[in-house]
Amino acid sequence: MHPKALLDACSELVRLTLKFDHPADAIVSRFFRDNRGLGPRERATLAETVYTVLRKKQLFDHLAPSGSGPKERRLAILGFYGPGDFLRSALSDQEKRWLDQCEAVKPEDLMERHRHNLPEWLVQPLKDQLGDGFWPLVDSLNLGAGLDLRVNAMKAKRADVQKELQQAGIKAVPTPFSPWGLRIAGKPALNKNEAFLRGDFEVQDEGSQLLAMLVDAKRGEMVVDFCAGAGGKTLALGAAMRSTGRLYAFDTSAHRLDALKPRMARSGLSNVHPAAIAHERDDRVKRLSGKLDRVLVDAPCTGLGTLRRNPDLKWRQTLAGVEEMAVKQAAILQSAARMVKSGGRLVYATCSVLPQENEAIADAFSAANPDFVPLSAGEVLANLKVDNAPSLCSGGEDGQLYLRLWPHLHQTDGFFAAVWQKK
Repeated sequence: MHPKALLDACSELVRLTLKFDHPADAIVSRFFRDNRGLGPRERATLAETVYTVLRKKQLFDHLAPSGSGPKERRLAILGFYGPGDFLRSALSDQEKRWLDQCEAVKPEDLMERHRHNLPEWLVQPLKDQLGDGFWPLVDSLNLGAGLDLRVNAMKAKRADVQKELQQAGIKAVPTPFSPWGLRIAGKPALNKNEAFLRGDFEVQDEGSQLLAMLVDAKRGEMVVDFCAGAGGKTLALGAAMRSTGRLYAFDTSAHRLDALKPRMARSGLSNVHPAAIAHERDDRVKRLSGKLDRVLVDAPCTGLGTLRRNPDLKWRQTLAGVEEMAVKQAAILQSAARMVKSGGRLVYATCSVLPQENEAIADAFSAANPDFVPLSAGEVLANLKVDNAPSLCSGGEDGQLYLRLWPHLHQTDGFFAAVWQKK
């Protein structure tokens, strides 16, 4: 595509995305469906330009007024993903001079808000938790996320999948914590890879794999993934159970559960039972009261632990939205807990980094439910032979009560999990 046409397309996609009326990934996918003539390189340029604009929106909003032309074009120029000379061949002389001036600005001369590119309501909670770790987190959020795979232990061995990927020209290294994981550099197309089509692996962040490990589902047990979504953790649990017992995948969205079906077929699992429920008090939930060995509540949340992948979330969420979410999370956890039988395990998890959605929910649940005894997430993972498990945790007297993952420390998305055993 001609540089000018590609920059025009980037500008249009930036304009559509900054309406914030739908998630950025959905808008990008829709744009690609509507423009099927785009090649792989053009798609990469478009997507990465948009995501760079979203990651650095406050900085670019600060620099853009000194330029000329439509604002979305100025933002697309600032965030353009590709060779500088290719971009400049699409610019007027005036735009080139303006871009040179923008690129000459030194980071140390910028205001803090233009360096961290986060909404103000989010900054202080992160600084309170991280202290000197705040700026390393900011840097990691601006780098984007890598790609992790979970090897289906029921079908394949990690070393064999790693070798097969290597033969296909895809370099994969074992994840440092999850025994099921492989980490890949870049974003190779995997959906036509033979090992993927056989169900030997799924794309899944290492943090999600560790959440499934905390559940520690066993052969022959009754288990529920209470907010299953598209079923990534459901599949991990099913493989750990070796396709025995009974594994329920509950979600309020039948559409999300539909995405589980082809994945389930590839996985070879026969013990998974997807079911759409109306709400957390659905009759299906009541009928399972006190019957389940393991219950995973991967609660709906702000998703702010996934900002490397979904930078639009920081502009689409609000403090009021966080408070509303916390009320919902507490209700879902309390309802799901009723299904746990005596001696059974309950795991509450989010992909958020905010204490309001994490420690506050877990602490309140423990205080209100003395029949649920908190377990040390660090000890659970150490017993499962996870290397350096204490480094993945925080809270409690020993600093290992809760799983607490951070992008800059663990190279995963931001995750939280709490674990209880019912008396």
